[in-house]
Amino acid sequence: MQAHLDRIDRVDPSVYAICTLCPDEALAGARTADQRLSAGLTPRPLEGLPIAIKDLAETKGIRTTWGSPLFRDHVPEFDALHVERIRAAGAILIGKTNTPEWGAGSQTFNTLFGTTANPFDLSRTVGGSSGGAAAALAARMLPIADGSDLGGSLRNPAAFCNVVGFRPTPGRVPNHPDRMAWSPLAVHGPMARSVADVALLLSVMAGADPRAPLSLHDDPAAFARPLEAPITRARIAWTEDLGFLPVATEIRAATQSASRVLESLGCAVEHAHPDLRDAPAVFQTLRAFHFAARFGGFYREQRALLKDTIQWNTAVGLSLSAEEVGRAEIAHTRIYLRALAFFDDYDFLALPATQVAPFDKRTEWVREIEGVRFENYLQWMEVCSVITLTGCPAISVPCGFTPDGLPVGLQLVGRPGADRALLELAHAFETATRFGDRLPELTG
Repeated sequence: MQAHLDRIDRVDPSVYAICTLCPDEALAGARTADQRLSAGLTPRPLEGLPIAIKDLAETKGIRTTWGSPLFRDHVPEFDALHVERIRAAGAILIGKTNTPEWGAGSQTFNTLFGTTANPFDLSRTVGGSSGGAAAALAARMLPIADGSDLGGSLRNPAAFCNVVGFRPTPGRVPNHPDRMAWSPLAVHGPMARSVADVALLLSVMAGADPRAPLSLHDDPAAFARPLEAPITRARIAWTEDLGFLPVATEIRAATQSASRVLESLGCAVEHAHPDLRDAPAVFQTLRAFHFAARFGGFYREQRALLKDTIQWNTAVGLSLSAEEVGRAEIAHTRIYLRALAFFDDYDFLALPATQVAPFDKRTEWVREIEGVRFENYLQWMEVCSVITLTGCPAISVPCGFTPDGLPVGLQLVGRPGADRALLELAHAFETATRFGDRLPELTG
């Protein structure tokens, strides 16, 4: 524990990944873990491992702000369900990781704690919204981390920071508390420096809970077993752009070898993709609906304390008609069924995890890719957000680097519920390539 705290003290002043640090409590927890082990008690799955929780999840006795000035000094009296499980598994909370305000946007900055820098280039962004978690992992300030994902918030920062981020099948990690518990869009999930560590953390976070109506009842212990498994007959669809998305040339170049790696593992790889052309509009409508439900009161009463993009997204949601939301829900169902049919022919889908490389951290969001201009802050990350609508598990694993030495991630997608099989494929790719072994050269 002291080694990790020393690392944070040395590196984080230049990275800004940890927004709240509790060193005394962390060391006390480490002493308790030592006492348990000295007494001969069986180690729990995460015994003694330091973890900082994303600042969107409640942590009992530790400040939780959601990156918002509205909750600058908020200290919850309870843990979110997945945090409760992480503590019970023996992990020791050392604080919180930075996130954009309310987790909105794939760029980690807020007015409370500033901007998180990419450990591979301190002038670049870490993405988001689990950006503090990804940066802390890349800089070796943490061994494991949690995150959440609505439109790519586990996958995008993992790709930008050369670590692993896993969006599970909705319900795999129950959301509680959650005021919109019937929605499958936002999920909690694990992040780590390897696929095996992601699977270990998932084995603790997963498992049904009656308060979460979408809970999956599979035994989470399955994720703790070794991931080595034969994938030689897997049928994989490969696409660089889903047939319609602009993807930067350097991302295409860095990911083009992925299909050859998968073939070398014995997989059958074909160029193919599901039809998701209608998914961006559906995602934007459903996301705006969620923003209206969640932030409508703040928008009406304390609008000045919300950042511009949240104000815009909430205003769009408040302007929606019931018919528009209903049409989006119907289209969402069609997208899910289309994805299911696609996975009758293929076991996995492989594609880039981002459409651009990490950009200047002073840039709030990407306005253009390969000559295609965007109208809002959501459109440059559609390679992740459209996958969200399929209800499929998706993982980002390190896939190489740009000529400037910036990390690039590969997104692997499995059929709904096939989280274990997807982790096995990701582990095989990781083992074959070892891109994740490359560490940043930090100046701090």
